[in-house]
Amino acid sequence: MDELLPLVLQLTNPDQREGVLLELSKKRESFPDLAPILWHSVGTVSALLQEIAAIYPLLWPPTLTAHASNRVCNALALLQCVASHPETRSLFLAAHIPLYLYPFLNTQSKSRPFEYLRLTSLGVIGALVKVDDPEVIHFLLKTEIIPLCLRIMESGSELSKTVATFIVQKVLLDELGLQYVCATGERFYAVATVLSNMMELLTLNPSVRLLKHIVRCYLRLSDNLQAREALSKCLPPTLRDDTFAAALRDDVTVKKWLNQLLSVVGPASTSPPSSSTSSASSNLAAMGGGNNNLGQMSNVLLGGSSRGVGVGGSGSGVSFGSDGLVGN
Repeated sequence: MDELLPLVLQLTNPDQREGVLLELSKKRESFPDLAPILWHSVGTVSALLQEIAAIYPLLWPPTLTAHASNRVCNALALLQCVASHPETRSLFLAAHIPLYLYPFLNTQSKSRPFEYLRLTSLGVIGALVKVDDPEVIHFLLKTEIIPLCLRIMESGSELSKTVATFIVQKVLLDELGLQYVCATGERFYAVATVLSNMMELLTLNPSVRLLKHIVRCYLRLSDNLQAREALSKCLPPTLRDDTFAAALRDDVTVKKWLNQLLSVVGPASTSPPSSSTSSASSNLAAMGGGNNNLGQMSNVLLGGSSRGVGVGGSGSGVSFGSDGLVGN
């Protein structure tokens, strides 16, 4: 404690901040009380937010340097401590701190400074969802986190894709999260599109770590009756054949999940949904089951909107918007 307090106090001094950020980020595992001290020390969180805001002008046009990226990522590492600590997690959410990170997640430059920035920002959100707290999922569903993660799942590095898929997985594992994604056909097929595209890429560059999270997402989606019916039409064939048999040979857990998924979804279907199903099923089926429709949904999803990343195109009235609600 005698070592920690002076360091935290120095964060409010602009002349000392960069060195202290580096030292604290390296030693954060050594200080179990770091998160509460950071949060409750006067001016400390404001100093960390100043570090984040200072990067915004470098996002577009993309001029972020390695030095600037490393510095802000050290600040993000400290915020991750706050996000993961049980005493400060709710305070972190109540202050809407995650929203400060969304501009970083929305960048598309593939340079290493930007990739490191996205990955570290994802780590903060990943720390939030890791604890299985319904309050966290409820907060995230009111924001743009799903479309932001979907974009990274399609175009990020393998590690960024893995963390982003993990976040979507944890959202789906919450009952409210599953209901949200399966509430409309547009939402369901936006997620299914990206998962399908990722499976295609995995045939070229297999990653058991990433495949594990994709299979778990599909399995969780199958818990919804209407989504299960849709998956019988759009589940990637590479999950039905032996494409990944060798890669999964030693992973008992993923093989178990995959067998459960195939058992629940059943054989591939090309017939339209039964007319006796609910109106929610009709919404899911409205987008069709073919890859062409999935590709169209991907293009619509990644087109963006003034309120966030839109789904459904102009005039549809459907969006993964910042309010987390759907309007028709």
